[in-house]
Amino acid sequence: QNFYKIFLLLFCLSNKIMVVRLRLQRFGRTHSPFYRMVAANARTPRDGKFLEIVGTYNPIPNKDGIKEIRLKTDRLRYWISVGAQPSDRVGWLLGKFGILPPPPPKFSPKNMIPKKDRVEANKKK
Repeated sequence: QNFYKIFLLLFCLSNKIMVVRLRLQRFGRTHSPFYRMVAANARTPRDGKFLEIVGTYNPIPNKDGIKEIRLKTDRLRYWISVGAQPSDRVGWLLGKFGILPPPPPKFSPKNMIPKKDRVEANKKK
């Protein structure tokens, strides 16, 4: 079993297998963020080296109340096709625009009970 682990480690190092993630890089000033959507090696820091810029995202709404997002859909589809894993937020954004299927909603049975009923249930215990 140890031989198998060593073999796998050497195989990965010799072939330079790299896990690519699609994630957001933060730019902008304090309290006014602006993000680049990038394809990057999973081991690099959030704002570190990247392979390619595949879009931008401005979460601050403009005068019309619209948040601006620009995507290079052809490059996003390419990176997904070669196995790039989107981060949670990027997966949510790509689900909104139909590039990926939308992620399943998070199930929280505690939050499905109205707050006033939760407080009463806690008092009974």
